[in-house]
Amino acid sequence: MNTAQFRFGSVGTPESTPKTPGGSVGTIRHLAAQGLHALELGWVRSVRVSTKTCAAIKAAAEESDVMLSIHAPYYINLHADAEEWPKSRKRLMDAAHFGHLAGATDIVFHPGSYFGKEPEAALTVVIPRLRECMAGLREQHNPVRLRPETMGKATLLGSLEDSLRMSEAAPGVEPCLDFAHLHARGGDGSMNTYAEWCDVLKAYQDALGAPAMQRLHCHLSGIEYTSRGEKNHLLLVESDFDVTALLEALNHYNCGGRILCESPGIMDIEALAVKQQWLTIQGDQH
Repeated sequence: MNTAQFRFGSVGTPESTPKTPGGSVGTIRHLAAQGLHALELGWVRSVRVSTKTCAAIKAAAEESDVMLSIHAPYYINLHADAEEWPKSRKRLMDAAHFGHLAGATDIVFHPGSYFGKEPEAALTVVIPRLRECMAGLREQHNPVRLRPETMGKATLLGSLEDSLRMSEAAPGVEPCLDFAHLHARGGDGSMNTYAEWCDVLKAYQDALGAPAMQRLHCHLSGIEYTSRGEKNHLLLVESDFDVTALLEALNHYNCGGRILCESPGIMDIEALAVKQQWLTIQGDQH
């Protein structure tokens, strides 16, 4: 019997969110009113938020019982050259600093590119940088987790193996499991069955331990892909993604944490549908 709990929510603001009060506070209240209690704020272009706004976001989340994470700017690359790395580092550390002020517990980011190198060679650069970032955050008494996202193209840092290696090597780092990206990465329709998802979750548990399975941080949507991997996100109902197979594997491994839908526009509607399906699967096991 799975006693673990998932919170469901969205990556960003659903199109159904009322314009008043709007913004992050309005999104938090809108999700909570629907029974969704997780939100990933998309600070994907830059981190431009005041301490006053952070305080308002944190207060609204606490009042509404919504757990927050931040999607840091897209322009972060752990494998950047020596000249560019300080800029990437600042983007990541700013997201972590202001995210913590806003009440976020997890900072999601795209780890970067291989730049044509083998994964092992890239990781020899990436892992020391990630360790140094975590050390800097802890020196500032910042408790956030950094979560490198699994990515949807094989040319990008962010295979499951990459994410687990980074997490094993740097305490305070754990993956953001983007299930759509994992499905698209191979470009062949794989990673879409119960057995394949069980393999993913077993690898995760073997690497990071059973307690980590209770605090998964997951993205979910449909996805269009080619032989080269991810093309663009789709609604789950318009895609070939087998949600049932995934949820049954999560249930089998007694997983919990957050599942955040990033379906275009109607991520709240699809999050509610996935939540209901999860509760049904749990009920079937009792």
